[in-house]
Amino acid sequence: MAKKPIQPRKSKTDGPRPWMVAAWPGMGNVAVIAAGYLVQELGMRPVTELFPRGHFDIQQVSVKEGVIVPPHMPRSVIYKWTNPGGRDLYVFLGEAQPTSGTYSFAHELLDRATELDVERVVTFASLASQLHPSSEPRVAGAATDEAMLAELRRVEVRSLRDGQIGGLNGVLLGASAQVGLSGMCLLGEIPFFAAAVPNPKAAAAVLETFTNLAGITIDLEELKGHAKAVEEALVELMERMKQSERGIEIEGLSDDDDDDEEVEIGEGGDATGTIEQSEKSKPASQAEPKTLDFSIKTRIEQMFEDAQKDRNRAMRLKDELDRHGAFKLYEDRFLDLFKRAD
Repeated sequence: MAKKPIQPRKSKTDGPRPWMVAAWPGMGNVAVIAAGYLVQELGMRPVTELFPRGHFDIQQVSVKEGVIVPPHMPRSVIYKWTNPGGRDLYVFLGEAQPTSGTYSFAHELLDRATELDVERVVTFASLASQLHPSSEPRVAGAATDEAMLAELRRVEVRSLRDGQIGGLNGVLLGASAQVGLSGMCLLGEIPFFAAAVPNPKAAAAVLETFTNLAGITIDLEELKGHAKAVEEALVELMERMKQSERGIEIEGLSDDDDDDEEVEIGEGGDATGTIEQSEKSKPASQAEPKTLDFSIKTRIEQMFEDAQKDRNRAMRLKDELDRHGAFKLYEDRFLDLFKRAD
């Protein structure tokens, strides 16, 4: 049964009503890193908690020196920051995605948000693309209504044109739209080959956009320091993967091919889809696909099988698809290889 729409209400104070950021683990851990950093930098304090209520299950227990360790149920905590100069902020941090009753859990959180007089919910997520680790990640957005989309455009955030946002980072917004509560999702771009690696660089990009929207200031230097270290490690990993797959010495990739061009983006743990395209020419990998002969198709199918068993082989598959101008034909299947960040 559909939830009753939230009725417009006056603020409980004379100032603007608070916003709530909600975050759960996902690809690149972008949402949790960004939301956790907000809690840290604003000195937020926990004010309430959502209890498991059958939304989480225990599949195994730990044993230490023969003694069973009591299982830990994931916590879901709401923090608050009282803004001395304007809008207050709540941040919800979930340690894990529910294993059952996801949509019901989203509505439970919205019920709590209503009790706290929240005006808007904002979630963070990530999008996996062909982004080189040394390039600056872009931020895409999706919203519950046209007014929210217009607000995103004012801060130059391209919208997620078509696609899906998986997990509660997306489902919460679906529940919000159903009950008439405004909301938006900010999605940070991450390299597809490192979808399982925590990505503070994308988290910093998302936070820069969010703080601009919210009119608050936080120091991002510590987060950007972590981002630089991860970037260097990912660049090195990318080169090793290429060398391992090709068996030859390769040159580093240039950022020039990636700058200022919108590419199709997708990420299974959080989002899949495309962002609004610019009018500039597309990269070679997005050229019109060629007709493939049987032997090439057979080879590509075998490489897909290999990549499903070992995701490190995906780089070799990507090179093969680009070589034949066939990436567009297989793009959805290719991005599905990164569906989960287990």
